[in-house]
Amino acid sequence: MTQPGYKNIPFPAPATHVEQRADGGIVLRGAPLTTGHADSLGVVLADWAHRAPDRLFLAERSGTGWRTLTYRAAHEAVRALGQALLERGASAERPVAILSGNSIDHALVTFAAMHVGVPAAPVSVAYSLMSQDHAKLAHVVRTTTPAVIFADNGAAFAGGVETLRREKLMDGVRLVCSTAVPAGAESLDDLLRTRATADVDRALAAIGPDTVAKVLFTSGSTGLPKGVINTVRMLTTNQQATIQTFPFFATRPPVLLDWLPWNHTFGGNFVLHQVLWNGGTLYIDDGRPMPGLIDKTVANLREVEPTAYYNVPRGYDVMLPGVEADPVVARHLFGAEFLFYGGAALPENVWRRLDSASVKATGLRPLLTAAWGSTETAPLATVLTWPVDGPGNIGLPVPGVEVLLTPNGAKMELRVRGPNVTPGYWRRPDLTQLAFDADGFYRIGDAGKLADPKVPTKGIVFDGRVAEDFKLTSGTWVHAGGLRVSAIAAMAPVAQDCVVAGHDRDDVRLLVFPNPAGCLALCPGAAPDTPLAALIERPEVRRKVAEGLAAHNAANPGSSTRIARAILLAAPASIDANEITDKGYINQRAVLEHRDDAVKRLYAAAADAATIVPA
Repeated sequence: MTQPGYKNIPFPAPATHVEQRADGGIVLRGAPLTTGHADSLGVVLADWAHRAPDRLFLAERSGTGWRTLTYRAAHEAVRALGQALLERGASAERPVAILSGNSIDHALVTFAAMHVGVPAAPVSVAYSLMSQDHAKLAHVVRTTTPAVIFADNGAAFAGGVETLRREKLMDGVRLVCSTAVPAGAESLDDLLRTRATADVDRALAAIGPDTVAKVLFTSGSTGLPKGVINTVRMLTTNQQATIQTFPFFATRPPVLLDWLPWNHTFGGNFVLHQVLWNGGTLYIDDGRPMPGLIDKTVANLREVEPTAYYNVPRGYDVMLPGVEADPVVARHLFGAEFLFYGGAALPENVWRRLDSASVKATGLRPLLTAAWGSTETAPLATVLTWPVDGPGNIGLPVPGVEVLLTPNGAKMELRVRGPNVTPGYWRRPDLTQLAFDADGFYRIGDAGKLADPKVPTKGIVFDGRVAEDFKLTSGTWVHAGGLRVSAIAAMAPVAQDCVVAGHDRDDVRLLVFPNPAGCLALCPGAAPDTPLAALIERPEVRRKVAEGLAAHNAANPGSSTRIARAILLAAPASIDANEITDKGYINQRAVLEHRDDAVKRLYAAAADAATIVPA
């Protein structure tokens, strides 16, 4: 039978220069960056307000319909808010902190701050609404010293704000809310009625490439969040690199449906700014890749037909059952020109299911594109723009960017240099110094290898985190990132994620975070509200894990790839313990440290009743 074909590939062929270094390193350079792009995002917004004033810019759910905002209305609101922020003392040293999630109001406050040269500092909603101690929220506010804090719903964020008051972090700070405005706070509607003056125009004109546009906080592998400086140069050159890679956006402005949180660089920089840069439309998805909330994403896809679709691997995994069950949703999703994933490796089984669902819905295979980067790279450093047979290839450097593959032990470490790279960390010169090598390449901490060493332009294959790999007592290296992806696929649909253990031990074992929906699907007759702790004790679930790991071991019998035991964890990953981000990324080191008791059970002399041994 003939293999179904792909949709027309809209991307141009990448132009990459390859330099072989004497030390065994390889530098891949993207095409030159075109000059003459806009000086700031504020200039871009003003331009679209003039060129397409009535075009839909942003939409968010409001009851059964959508609240909408045109480019002209957005520009007027941003100028008014920019004036209001200046009048309240916001400045380059006194940013605007944003506690609440994606919304039109959030976007207006963010663009208003950047419009007048004030850094916007969006904070993970989890630090306020999921955290029990608000320690990370307090740290972020203490670090940024904001003049204004915005929270859309005063009642919802009251607990976090009260913690800030107890810590004396609200002294001299204006709190602004959209709804449920508490005593002593200001209403965003009142700020929107501010009359913009020439001060706003002067502030916009004074913005230069080194102006700090945002401070984005990233947890890293350990410790409290650190603020990554995002300059105007980073954001504008990254969008220019994107339009050179996605030139069709110039004539077909993107229409997107997206949930990715704006306190992260993927959603807040790449997606949101891409829409603005190209005069597109963003429907803000109120769904999330978790039980109960993913239904909102599926429902929104029944109404919105995106021209491109962005998500993280977990998002695709969780939404797939809804896509497979609804032909309309499938047609809308796979009608997009491409499906894009980033932030983590896409498990093989998710790739195959997307491929199959697309063929069923459209008769064609989806163009699954991947990218790689970080908060420190604004974020796009590489992108895959051609069809490949499976996940792992992260493509080649985008225009203006250099990627160095340099030997580091058993791996090739990836480093990045270009105008999209951060100058450092907010008020942390010590961390800034450690982040760069002698040649100015940013040490991102990831590893990669060439898809074809003889033809470097076939792309880079992601090879995990350098710091996550470890040795067994035999001296054999375990490449945790690749093994994690393989294990998740082997245990499908039980495993949502897993952590690989085995440092200085004889073999490899797993701590597994279960997928509640996947476990439930294996248990006929189980009630939908069955607790996860009960589901993971069901023989159907345990048997699936044992059989899946046995099949994995048969195909991967080496000591560094064979999995000896696994434990299914009933307790979800903790945001306070730094085990997980609000995008669902697991911090391997933090999980192993925080769940030391579970690790000890994994390596006990005899397996207990909860431990699963491959069949």
